[in-house]
Amino acid sequence: MMASNQQSYIDQAVKRYSSLFTLPSHGRVLLFLLMLCLAGGFSTLVPFTQFYYGIALGIGFFIITILCDLAISRLLKAEPVFDARRSNALSLFSSIVWFALMLVGTDLGIYFGGISVWLKFFLLGFCGASLLRLLVYSTTLFKGEATALVSALFQPVICLIFVYALFPYAANTSLSVSFFAFPLVSLPIMIITIMLFVYEINRVGTKAFGVSSMSLFKTFLANWIGNVNAPLENILERLGTEQPVSVSLLVFKAKTKIKAAMVIPALHPGPFKNVGSSLFPYLIQSELEKRLNCVVSVPHGVIGHELDLASQAQNQKVIDSILNSLEFDKFGSTASPLLRVKTGKANACCQVFNDCALLALTVAPDTTEDLPRELAFLALEEAEKKGLTSAIVIDAHNSINGDNFNFEESLPSLENAVIKSVEKASAVEVSTLKIGAAKVVPTEFTLEDGMGAGGISVIVVETGKQRVAYVTIDGNNMVSGLRDEILQTLKEIGMDDGEVLTSDTHAVSAVVLNRRGYHPVGEVIDEEKLINHIKSATLEAAENSESVEVAWRTITVSSVKVIGAEQIEGLCGLTDSAMKRAKESALVLFPIASVVLIGLLLLV
Repeated sequence: MMASNQQSYIDQAVKRYSSLFTLPSHGRVLLFLLMLCLAGGFSTLVPFTQFYYGIALGIGFFIITILCDLAISRLLKAEPVFDARRSNALSLFSSIVWFALMLVGTDLGIYFGGISVWLKFFLLGFCGASLLRLLVYSTTLFKGEATALVSALFQPVICLIFVYALFPYAANTSLSVSFFAFPLVSLPIMIITIMLFVYEINRVGTKAFGVSSMSLFKTFLANWIGNVNAPLENILERLGTEQPVSVSLLVFKAKTKIKAAMVIPALHPGPFKNVGSSLFPYLIQSELEKRLNCVVSVPHGVIGHELDLASQAQNQKVIDSILNSLEFDKFGSTASPLLRVKTGKANACCQVFNDCALLALTVAPDTTEDLPRELAFLALEEAEKKGLTSAIVIDAHNSINGDNFNFEESLPSLENAVIKSVEKASAVEVSTLKIGAAKVVPTEFTLEDGMGAGGISVIVVETGKQRVAYVTIDGNNMVSGLRDEILQTLKEIGMDDGEVLTSDTHAVSAVVLNRRGYHPVGEVIDEEKLINHIKSATLEAAENSESVEVAWRTITVSSVKVIGAEQIEGLCGLTDSAMKRAKESALVLFPIASVVLIGLLLLV
């Protein structure tokens, strides 16, 4: 249940942040801005004056906005969120507010008060646009209040000066002193309003974690939009707790060379994208492939988000410990056949290598998500009862059908499957061992498609007359039914059995704007192409099969900073809490500010 709750909180946060900054292309933004300025200038000013002044308003507004945004984007060059496109997009949205209020002023001015009414609504639009810009820049920039203030007000103030210069010619009358006094009075009111608004939202995060909500929001945006993970990881490091984590290795040596290795981390690849241990499966795969010069597969261990590593520094700490622990002194040359047990919805396959049981668990075709650690402890207990030294458990993580993982319903079946499979595999006669291995990284599949950089690795195991294939895909789960299709293909090319595993990489998470924030393997990837790649890799592995010895070890790394269940749920839940406070504060502060500003305009 805990793992399921954590995932639901993360999915909820993904939905919130995936809706941010979904913008048209830069060219479209500029085109929309030009059309808005020309149409706005013409429709709002022409009814009161000559045609040329309306066109001048639109063209001038557009040119000033483009030049100001160019200057702002250079000022914010080091900022991860704002580039020229986003600066122009913000100007487009704020200009929509501005021209909409001008249009209201035009409609009212035609009947009541003429062009002076239009000018007052122009000033009201100046306030609306400035408030929007102040809100966005003050909540997204890292450089501080002064930079946010300049970035927000530069374009509105220059446009205001331009209209004040144009107005006497268009209206054939001079401006009264009160029109010049209004911006000087209104700007402090707007700034104070935004400061109070941000303060109220920040209190939510400060009270819960000692970190302001906006600081956390900025770090999420920096990662989401700019792929900058250091600011967010700095916060995760502060909030994390130190815990031991373990990683199990199963290596196969042909003569004097390691031919293949399986790495099963008892830590979770999360929380998303390039943050924390999200990339860990590929990172350790890449490092070990370089060190050992062999095929390395990294399937998912039985663990949930309670053991997400906090940062890249923690990743490196674990990787260094693994690289420094690659001496194996107890090789054996025998293994049992792979034996499969089905109990209820649970499906377990178990194979004993030397004196270590390797299990892979799934409840496919039902959703299989982050199986609990208790299953690993149970497997070890059962293995020791049967005279084995150890047990390594893989969460196959190979089926998702839209439903949440039913923890309570699945656990008894999984426990029963673990016990029976260890008992069955430990009782059969062992045979000499042959291994073949191959890897393919399909260039046509991307992170957005759900395929991590680790690609597909296949280890073919031959014991006696049996030949099975362990297929590991660097992805976050796979669509229900695809596992069965792959297993059927394996049988068609001469495999007696096997299992399809995913790494549960979260490098693919938060890179697409859908309900989950990622695509499981097979959701958008062409299944036929995927199966063909697996088929080719399996045949290649079978072709290079040779006699090997096998050894295993479990490495424990103490005092690693992790983000536990409580922090994950709290940080993801903070999104909703902060948004609730934002709505409450907005319903109080912005109406008050609007009433005050409108009251000031009535005095102008």
